[in-house]
Amino acid sequence: MHRALSKRIGRLAVIAAALLACGPLAAKEWSVPARKGALQETLTKAQAGDILRLAPGDHAGPVLLDRPVTLDGSGKARIVGSGTGSVVTVMVPDAAVIGLTLTGSGLSQETLDAGVKLTKTAHRAVVRNNRILDNLTGVDVHGAKDAVVANNLIEGRRDLRMNERGNGIYVWNAPGLLAEFNTIRFGRDGIFVNASHRDIFRNNRFEKLRFAIHYMHGNDGDIENNISEGNDIGFALMFSDRLRIRNNVSIGDRNHGLMLNYANRAKISGNQVYGGGEKCLFMYNANKNKVTDNRFEGCPIGVHFTAGSANNAFQGNAFIRNKTQVKYVGSRQLDWSTGGRGNFWSDHTAFDMNGDGIADTAYRPNDMVDQVLWTQPSAKLLIGSPAVQLLRWTQSQFPALLPGGIVDNAPLMHPPVRSMPNSGAQG
Repeated sequence: MHRALSKRIGRLAVIAAALLACGPLAAKEWSVPARKGALQETLTKAQAGDILRLAPGDHAGPVLLDRPVTLDGSGKARIVGSGTGSVVTVMVPDAAVIGLTLTGSGLSQETLDAGVKLTKTAHRAVVRNNRILDNLTGVDVHGAKDAVVANNLIEGRRDLRMNERGNGIYVWNAPGLLAEFNTIRFGRDGIFVNASHRDIFRNNRFEKLRFAIHYMHGNDGDIENNISEGNDIGFALMFSDRLRIRNNVSIGDRNHGLMLNYANRAKISGNQVYGGGEKCLFMYNANKNKVTDNRFEGCPIGVHFTAGSANNAFQGNAFIRNKTQVKYVGSRQLDWSTGGRGNFWSDHTAFDMNGDGIADTAYRPNDMVDQVLWTQPSAKLLIGSPAVQLLRWTQSQFPALLPGGIVDNAPLMHPPVRSMPNSGAQG
């Protein structure tokens, strides 16, 4: 009896192993013609793991995925929504939406109508290689864990005012999300994060938006190798802890390239901000951040650093041709050098007699006149007066007369060299 039972268990093990090995081969592929009702009919027959290959042409939406299948349009099929709700809604784990043009969502801000909506049960869903055009929201990742949104072109509704549009990618409570190599245009914010942790946003390109990335109440996230060009603000990081912001580029963003508002313990390194309408970097009540090896160039204000911000470390940054390198009003004196290495300042005329790459004299971006002008703008009328010029000369000769503010005791003689990241997916 024991021998018979042993043989039976052995046969079952062999069968189970064979089923596991052949599982992926059991998935069926369906060819879906571009005719009315064909996609819905096929979805009712498809089983978990099946692939639905949509023929070139238009297919009617909205589409609800309630089983883990793959919709594949090979870049030639289009799903057109009815103008109400979302075009494709994913309700189950492990589904995929690939190679489609998706258009025709509704306009409800309350329900966040989208080209693709990933619900809180759509864990590990994949949205890849799509053209998501003229919807209210591009992709709404609403509670799905470990989802992937990659290599999509997402363009919002240009017939709406910016504040009436949705976001390119809306993220709510979706830990582990990976969004990479997307190009996002014409929405409100490119990526808007609300209460979501441990997400990764990399190698994306953002154009013609309010904010490229708007990060709210999200911790331990990675923002790297993204390009923001011509938006109101590049990277707005708010009420978040322990973010890693690396190797991003802001080009001509109108207000701020980088903004930290109640963002703490972030690591901000290797980023580049060029031009813009106001500030390369704005820090408001942001504490215990490490700002290293960044390049801030050609802004009216390089860094606006508010007195509510404390215990931040600046090292290895390059401040180049900003009209005002640093705007800081406060009674404390803050040393922006660490371990004998500070930052590069393009307006610092100094010598390096021993050739160690460190200037022989300290750099002070602001003096008492600057602080008077910031608190009393009407005093600009006196900027050219002999009394003001004498005050500035006196402070330069007698540093003890300087007010509290920023000082770099080990300024660098040369700026670090940075290269542009290769970001964005489809044009």
